[in-house]
Amino acid sequence: MKVCIIGGVAGGATAAARLRRLDENAEIIIFERGEFISFANCGLPYHLSGTIANRDDLLLQTPESFKARFNADVRIFNNVLSIDRTRKILKVKKVQTGEEYEESYDKLILSPGAKAFIPPMEIEQGAELLTLKTIPDMDKIKAKLNAKAVKKAVVIGGGFIGVEVAENLIELGIETHLVELADQAFAFLDPEMAVLAHQALKDRGIKLHFKRSVKKVGAKQVELSDGSIVDSDLVVCAIGVQPESDLAKAAGLKLGARDAISVNVSMQTSDPDIYAVGDAIEAEHIVLRKLINIPLAGPANRQGRMAADHICGKAPKYKGTMGTGIVKVFDLEVAATGLNEKMAKREGVKYQALHLFPNDHVGYYPGAERINFKFLFNPDNGKILGAQALGKAGVARRIDMIAVAIMGEMTVYDLAHIETCYAPPFGAAKDAVVMAGLIGSNIMDEVMCSITYDQLKEMKDYIAVDVRNPDEVQNMPYKIPTVSIPLPQVRARLSELEKYKGKQIVVVCQSGGRSYNACRILKQNGFKTINLSGGWLAANFYEQLES
Repeated sequence: MKVCIIGGVAGGATAAARLRRLDENAEIIIFERGEFISFANCGLPYHLSGTIANRDDLLLQTPESFKARFNADVRIFNNVLSIDRTRKILKVKKVQTGEEYEESYDKLILSPGAKAFIPPMEIEQGAELLTLKTIPDMDKIKAKLNAKAVKKAVVIGGGFIGVEVAENLIELGIETHLVELADQAFAFLDPEMAVLAHQALKDRGIKLHFKRSVKKVGAKQVELSDGSIVDSDLVVCAIGVQPESDLAKAAGLKLGARDAISVNVSMQTSDPDIYAVGDAIEAEHIVLRKLINIPLAGPANRQGRMAADHICGKAPKYKGTMGTGIVKVFDLEVAATGLNEKMAKREGVKYQALHLFPNDHVGYYPGAERINFKFLFNPDNGKILGAQALGKAGVARRIDMIAVAIMGEMTVYDLAHIETCYAPPFGAAKDAVVMAGLIGSNIMDEVMCSITYDQLKEMKDYIAVDVRNPDEVQNMPYKIPTVSIPLPQVRARLSELEKYKGKQIVVVCQSGGRSYNACRILKQNGFKTINLSGGWLAANFYEQLES
């Protein structure tokens, strides 16, 4: 059996390695139009600042090492021009010499990846717009930095790569501006959750320009869509990527949204002898159950393995993806999985949102750090939909647990019974994810009603009761009118609330815990109560959005 693979990195290289492990006799040929067959794409921004000091550490495999380990014919600087599906022939061009030749295949795997998206903008003569997608891209930026030619920089795009580039430039002492067309960076977060991440960027000196695009790139200046001018010696475009599917399209393979290559659960395209994996394909979203293009390294690795398994006679079924990701923002971890509230609204998914603020480990053990946690579940069946978290420690572990729970189609009731590691330096007896399950279970069982601060702003007829201590109320007042009754006094002062019986009472505190206890007292005394999810801490995030 002869298997040709177009493109390496995560998907193609993984497929080749798995093929060899399953079939020692298969002929495996990898075509790569560039120089590098397997490199750490996600590590590129960190070489710019020298955090990853050695460039060669980013080169995971060379053609020689891949040949030695997996006995695969790796052909770098070989660009596949076309696919003849009838004859099962590839037309290939040797980039360095211009020579063209044909190569046959029995099975073909497409792993072309994605290309950097460049929006329409004017680039003046002598100006340069750089991207960061490949090793050569990184080398161009690094050369300018090494030449000490960069004092000011503009990064276009507030996603994973844009934020990472901005962070690494500021670490070098370069004045850095981040330009984002949307009203927030970190599109995978809901707006009120992005507030804390924005503040982390601003605190380190990154200048944010939201609701703006780049109109013109000059040699030393950038003009924004609002007419403002930003001085810049370096402009990096990191808006995002689009599937590299031109070859598949020319071959007549079926494409989906955004021209991503359509595949089945075994990674087969509309031609059963041609497979596709990685950033160029669309796969089923685990929560939405619809096809979506999510360019991430983890899914690409799994898809490469699935394609190899199917070629070797196994019957794998790719279970989909949910967009689990994390980004470092200086000393902050910012992560998410599954649906956020924006997606749920856009897709018409019924959801309940919760805000929690647990510590990464118990507060009495030194060094505890707060986790800002948002959790979504379906209030009809309790199914977990997604989560977002920000904090200085423990974020990745909690989001990973939610990702596993979503994959296992768990409910909030299941989440409440997860048994996690506990010792004071590492966690709490009731971990953050367990707390999310417990709160969700209370809502499902109608033990408690919950509302977020943005929903509260839409309510017309209610009374808010603040159960914090007087000093907290004075130092951190809500912007909504409240009746102040500290939690320890609620039972003794029920008579003061008698005039509000029959009216909706929204109970508020600092983070949602004391208000829940007050809700239980009031409800069992005949009052209609709703707990403000996340309390003052969450409300403050929403209020920062308005300001």
